[in-house]
Amino acid sequence: MRVLVLSGSSREGSVNSMLAALVAGLVERAGATADLATLGEFPMPPYDGDFEAESGQPPGAVALRDRLEAAQAVVIASPEYNASVPGVLKNAVDWVSRFRPQPFKDKQSLLVSASPSMVGGNRGLWALRVPLEHLGARVYPDMFSLAMAHQAFAEDGTLTDEGLGERLGATIESFLDLVEADTRYLCLRHRWYEFLGDRSDAPVTARAQD
Repeated sequence: MRVLVLSGSSREGSVNSMLAALVAGLVERAGATADLATLGEFPMPPYDGDFEAESGQPPGAVALRDRLEAAQAVVIASPEYNASVPGVLKNAVDWVSRFRPQPFKDKQSLLVSASPSMVGGNRGLWALRVPLEHLGARVYPDMFSLAMAHQAFAEDGTLTDEGLGERLGATIESFLDLVEADTRYLCLRHRWYEFLGDRSDAPVTARAQD
């Protein structure tokens, strides 16, 4: 299995990039392949329909689309800006969503965050779930938020709080179990219902996914 681990920050020394690196190591330890990246590797202008009509998708969006399509799952480590998702990350989602086939559809996704605040960026993750789920991504129910992140990392990149480290490791392992099941057992792709009574061919499941 290949997992794209994307830091939603391009800032040098970002705690979310540190968390992404830690997650990538846990993914590798679990036997999967981690493709570690930062959002800064995929520069994109603000989404503009006129720009898209004249020039097509920018190279950064194409590159991110390619990395997404090469992976069975994605983990996004997102900062929290003003209790919501960072504009640059939302802009990347908007650009990539314009490709057909739509690359977020059915993509197993895990959201994590790190923040100096006491809530660890959790509010931003709830905001990020909205566009991803709208696009058909299978966002893992459990999320991981690291509070007081500027004090949370040891020199070797692990977490100083042993309990938090164990919880993060358990979350990654459970998520990868689901990804493996979804990869090996194709029938699961037709049994992921959003609402009671929903069917895989129902119009409500189409929305922006196709």
